[in-house]
Amino acid sequence: MYTSVIIGTGSFIPEIEISNADFLQHTFYEKAGEPSSKSNQSIIDKFSEITGIKARRYAKPDQNASDLGTLAAQAAITNAQIDKESIDYIIVAHNFGDVRYNSNQTDILPSLASRIKAKLHIENPDCVAYDVPFGCPGWVEIFIQANYYIRSGDAKRCLIIGADTLSRMLDPHDRDSMIYSDGAGAVIIEARPNKSKGLLSHKTQTYASQHAYLLTLGESYADNSKKELYIKMNGRRVYEFAISHVPMAIKVALDKAGVALKDVKKILIHQANEKMDEAIVLRLYKLFDINEVPKGIMPMTIGWLGNSSVATIPTMLDLILNDKMPDQKINEGDIVIFASVGAGMNINAIVYQF
Repeated sequence: MYTSVIIGTGSFIPEIEISNADFLQHTFYEKAGEPSSKSNQSIIDKFSEITGIKARRYAKPDQNASDLGTLAAQAAITNAQIDKESIDYIIVAHNFGDVRYNSNQTDILPSLASRIKAKLHIENPDCVAYDVPFGCPGWVEIFIQANYYIRSGDAKRCLIIGADTLSRMLDPHDRDSMIYSDGAGAVIIEARPNKSKGLLSHKTQTYASQHAYLLTLGESYADNSKKELYIKMNGRRVYEFAISHVPMAIKVALDKAGVALKDVKKILIHQANEKMDEAIVLRLYKLFDINEVPKGIMPMTIGWLGNSSVATIPTMLDLILNDKMPDQKINEGDIVIFASVGAGMNINAIVYQF
């Protein structure tokens, strides 16, 4: 039986940088439809304190999610030094497909995976391309899914991409709009017979009956005569959900792999909210009766890249492996956790050995 080993990574970080100060001219509204009584500066200061976000990146007007995904995929193919025609599956995780600039209409016909395959000029019809909408945990989930193709012998190489342009689905009158950003990350995995390396175990859960609508689409908090829909989030309940459920999912994955938490070198967690991620990891360590999180074990990009949903983990992985994150390294033999939480509500975790 084969295991899935990462042989190449790539990412694309959009050029347009939006600082917190760029939101000073916004008019923020409360959910009830009344303008906020707080000053924009106080709103922004509180936001930065909680989320850790100081800036985020937006795609250029002529770039869509499939364009970002293509650029990340090209980088991963180059990094892996493979023939692109040898790829068996292209799987793309996203939330809204291609959303054109100055529009919030989603477009997934054809799929982003088909668009990216066409943009990459891959001719092989046996390279199957499709999308998976799974909220922010989408990239981790397509890694898990591609792993099954490899384990079954159906595939030798898979290109798994996370790409989103969340900036085009934002209500400018909602303070939560400051969280989201654009980006893309891609990884190529390959079948290898070495069972002590690669994806060791995983765990996925969906808590829909009580929590399906903590993240959804809704009307603007201000006037919405056009009846357009925007990303809406129950932030407090998302936070409570995440710290309650994600640590246990990670523990289950570790137990399945037979790996002790003390042997984990890095935890690459979806960059959703700095305080939430810190609380998740601290609670994970407490599950193992460890009260202190090792310094540097949880790299963070949210401060300067914001929350680009499915792109956050593969982007961070690419930056670390290519020495673009100061004081962060992943070495041969290191055990790393990938974990995410998001709309659905879905959570997942992977235990991987480099």
